[in-house]
Amino acid sequence: MIRLLVGLGNPGHEYESTRHNAGFWWIDAVARRLGTHLQADRAYHGLVARVNRPDGPIWLITPMTYMNLSGKSVAPLARFFKIAPEEILVVHDELDLLPGQMKLKQGGSAAGHNGLKDIQAQLGSPAFWRLRLGIGHPGVRAEVADFVLRKPPATEREAIEGCIDRSMEALDTLLAGDMTKATMVLHAGPQRPKPPRPPKPPAAEPAAD
Repeated sequence: MIRLLVGLGNPGHEYESTRHNAGFWWIDAVARRLGTHLQADRAYHGLVARVNRPDGPIWLITPMTYMNLSGKSVAPLARFFKIAPEEILVVHDELDLLPGQMKLKQGGSAAGHNGLKDIQAQLGSPAFWRLRLGIGHPGVRAEVADFVLRKPPATEREAIEGCIDRSMEALDTLLAGDMTKATMVLHAGPQRPKPPRPPKPPAAEPAAD
């Protein structure tokens, strides 16, 4: 079961539409789907919401610490409510996936993502789940820092938003902890539009007598 949903990003108007804030966009979509609103909580250095469900409460959080200190927000909440790393899902932007792609995985390295790196350090474990939202790669390593802090063009933003919309179909499955089933939905990708049906040939006219 997942008890804590974390969306990574940077606070402030200047960052809200940048690629690095894809995790914030995801949490906003979850909050809308669950009918809740995040509110500032100084104890956890972030925007927080609690949702009561039949099998227990779940928590949503977007750290307001800036990306590099995300663990400062996540770890205190997890410790206070006795949430194990395996019960946490962190959603973040992913350079190695194209916009419109997403992947679910548990554990592993931070792969250079500073938000993941700090959460892992603060929790003392890499065993939390990650939902990686593709944002693409600039193609040159030296350009990565600027790339993630820029707004994607409209077509890429639409692809990321479409990815987030599709992930909502797996939300209940994720929360229930059925990761095998959730993975099938999340990794399926967008459905291709069906080709139009060929027009019916006109009916033959009756022959004259």
